Amino acid sequence: MRIAVGGDEAAFELKALLIEHIRALGYEPVDYGTYNAEPVLYPDVAVKVARAIDAGEVARGVLVCGTGIGVAISANKVRGIRAAQAHDTYSAAKARSSNDAQIVTLGARVVGPELAKAVVTTFLETEFGGGGSRAKIARIAEYEGEAFRDSPSV
Repeated sequence: MRIAVGGDEAAFELKALLIEHIRALGYEPVDYGTYNAEPVLYPDVAVKVARAIDAGEVARGVLVCGTGIGVAISANKVRGIRAAQAHDTYSAAKARSSNDAQIVTLGARVVGPELAKAVVTTFLETEFGGGGSRAKIARIAEYEGEAFRDSPSV
């Protein structure tokens, strides 16, 4: 299985470690950048990974930035993509089994290397459970067709 991996300069070292970990698990990592520690716009990397999944070039993705939040928001802008931030193995498992997420996001400033590897392992080895979650995923897809509206001021 081909796994897209991407991140920004804040997570450059963690991304490199995760690429080797994914390879050691028997998957084929595909590096979508960044390729050095120079500043980069993380939305560009996240959208490349999301589009690669959407196009069927890779099966799943792992995105990293300082917190994992920005890359999750960015990847979720691609229609049909479900990116979930996970900083523990339970969240990673639920992202796959209940939400059929194709991308897991992590924060290099939030989790250490060993926990990051455990989260990625759990995410890659967990399958979508279907069941009652299938209708929820279908509803999310329906809402993707709606235009964005600002949150009301209260």
